[in-house]
Amino acid sequence: MRITGGKLKGRRLASPKGLHIRPTTDKVRESVFNIIGHDLAGLRVIDLFAGTGSLGLEALSRGAFSVTFIDYSGQAIQLIKKNLLLCGQQTSGIIIKKDLRNGLPRRYPIMKEKFDLVFLDPPYRKGFAPFLLQELSTRRIFLSESRVVFETSKNEVLPVSYENLEILDTRLYGDTKISIYAYEANE
Repeated sequence: MRITGGKLKGRRLASPKGLHIRPTTDKVRESVFNIIGHDLAGLRVIDLFAGTGSLGLEALSRGAFSVTFIDYSGQAIQLIKKNLLLCGQQTSGIIIKKDLRNGLPRRYPIMKEKFDLVFLDPPYRKGFAPFLLQELSTRRIFLSESRVVFETSKNEVLPVSYENLEILDTRLYGDTKISIYAYEANE
């Protein structure tokens, strides 16, 4: 597993052992950034169900100001820490251990911030999508032109729109479906 673009392109990342963490493949990550753009200068990013942290690290490599990584697995937290260190990005990443099945964290000051880009990669085929879209909409964590990159299995059905979120693009890569939502604030 490697960083696919930006200033850290080619940097190797630590990979998980076993099947408990399903990292986003290099091909899918590269495709995501071909869709959303390669210049993320100054953006604030949140990586939910972060796993190895590869999506957030790709964002940092492309100029993101900071990434908040959230996962509940102890193995994932250790991988994210290791990968931030391998990439020399320890000061640009905030790691929160939280079971997202119970909603977004509330007690962390960073969660009062607004984010430009949200990566959302929950376990496949568990039916988390409706709850997570509701949680994101309710918490009001978006800036006016935020994007949500939602990774699911190809068979999971996501709503075309949900409150202020509207699907811009959907792509299939094997068993993986990437859906890009745009946030539009009500004026």
